Amino acid sequence: MTETRQSGKESAQEKSQGDALPESHRIAQYAAHLARERRLSDYTVRNYTQAARDFFSWMRAEGTLDVDHLDAIPERSIRSWLVERQRSGASRRTLHLGASALRGFYSYLRRTGVVSRNPFTGINLPKLEKPLPHFLTEAQLKSLLDAPMAEMRGERVSPFQGWRDRLMLELFYGAGFRIAELVSLNYGMVDIAQGVARITGKGRKERLCPLGPVATEVLRYFQRVHAPARGPDDPVVVNDQMRRVQPRWIQLRMKRLLAVAGLPADLSPHKIRHSYATHLLDGGADIRLVQELLGHVSLSTTQVYTHLSVARLQEIHRRSHPRG
Repeated sequence: MTETRQSGKESAQEKSQGDALPESHRIAQYAAHLARERRLSDYTVRNYTQAARDFFSWMRAEGTLDVDHLDAIPERSIRSWLVERQRSGASRRTLHLGASALRGFYSYLRRTGVVSRNPFTGINLPKLEKPLPHFLTEAQLKSLLDAPMAEMRGERVSPFQGWRDRLMLELFYGAGFRIAELVSLNYGMVDIAQGVARITGKGRKERLCPLGPVATEVLRYFQRVHAPARGPDDPVVVNDQMRRVQPRWIQLRMKRLLAVAGLPADLSPHKIRHSYATHLLDGGADIRLVQELLGHVSLSTTQVYTHLSVARLQEIHRRSHPRG
């Protein structure tokens, strides 16, 4: 009897909390759905749910949120939100990603019977430009890959830091890792003898990534000299306390190495991945092999790099041919 009263009390508390902020509970349920059923990465789940939280916070501030009817959002309110975000400096790509996240959230609410319509269906968005991805030339990459050793020779970093930073860059370029994939890489996921790693990428899709002979040799040296006691569950890329690093740490470290190499500060780790794909195609690799190496579900995602290679060939032709 006591348990029944206690359960009823808890249910009443939950209902009270739900009445106060129902959208927060729906967003939490959506996050669980994305993680457990869709098997999306923590990074993607965070971005999707944050977009929903930001939207509802804006609606509350505007005084237009009907907590009892989450789908009672007029199109003009969504347009106002988009305009406000643009005025705040959001790029067109950011607007598209936010709208896509909210469209997915409302699709989930419809499937679970919470709402009867998706207010984000058919919303007109600013035209999204599709610029070719930036990449580093082979000469630029050589300068970047040499930067950790230059730092070490100048005694600005310790041998551990120098080799750790070189390992990080060699794995980015040798295997085409995404930043989240490198952060989550453990020793147990790597077969050093074969020079391959088994990676779980976007959508929990597994793939085998050849590391390349240089990256494999650097990993072998780093493990032998600087991390001999590391086990299969231990991270490969670590900070000075031998703990797993975070994406922000890698981004900041990369900026330092770019400065040492005399390269632009906006050349992010993902641009090394672009360079990896572009250089493979320039070297004659089959596009479907590159698709597999990158972990792309759709070939169309990989095809942008063929356009990039064509653009590069056209530029070489323009500079080199008498009638270019």
